[in-house]
Amino acid sequence: MTQKRDVFTTMGTVASLTFDAVGPESIRPVQDIFDHYDATFSLFMPESELSQIAAGQLSLANASSELRDTYAAALEWRATTHGEFTPHRPDGVIDLSGVVKAIAMERAGAELIRSGVTSWCLNVGGDVLVSGVDEHSEPWSVGIVDPLDRIALLTSTTLRGSRRACATSGSAERGDHIWTIGAAPTVFVQATVLADDIVTADVLATAIIAGGLHALDQISATWNIDAMTIDRDGNIRMTPEFATRVSSDR
Repeated sequence: MTQKRDVFTTMGTVASLTFDAVGPESIRPVQDIFDHYDATFSLFMPESELSQIAAGQLSLANASSELRDTYAAALEWRATTHGEFTPHRPDGVIDLSGVVKAIAMERAGAELIRSGVTSWCLNVGGDVLVSGVDEHSEPWSVGIVDPLDRIALLTSTTLRGSRRACATSGSAERGDHIWTIGAAPTVFVQATVLADDIVTADVLATAIIAGGLHALDQISATWNIDAMTIDRDGNIRMTPEFATRVSSDR
């Protein structure tokens, strides 16, 4: 099976889409979805709705239904993770970056399926959503970067069965940018979550980083996910099913 690959920038990162050669000539509809979410929810674009709310120029009540619905969904995640995931910065500003990229990825995937593309892999800043199989008719394989050596792969894992999504969160690349529970930094520098949808994977990877060991135990027991974490000493923890998907480790 021959596949094509396109790369574009969005949301301050790089996105790549690998898809069947029989797919669309242009991935512009996919890029348009990301452009829309960026223009609405970016806190780096002064003209976005969310930036206007942060600046006090627009009230939440007068914001679009899309923004209010997205905020409501983020609040639900805050409740179900017992505050380990939050849509608020420490200064109180609403920040929906923890869900918006994943929502855009889900919509992009739906657009690809709608247009008749059966096999594809969408990677946005290291978070991955797939459908079908790779060019060798095998399950898609996702590389996981070593947080202690950013030019090396720690391992790779396969997305097969119902597991279509892989999200990695952590402090190794961007510093301690995730707001943790309590005063001390989290014990984990990286968390990777496999799930059936990318929103669940992305939110829970962030929640594990924020909440530490307690969050890992609670989330693994509550949600149908597979997880791998690396702590500040380089120790690796994997849920049993995650271990069956790993091709190699240190």
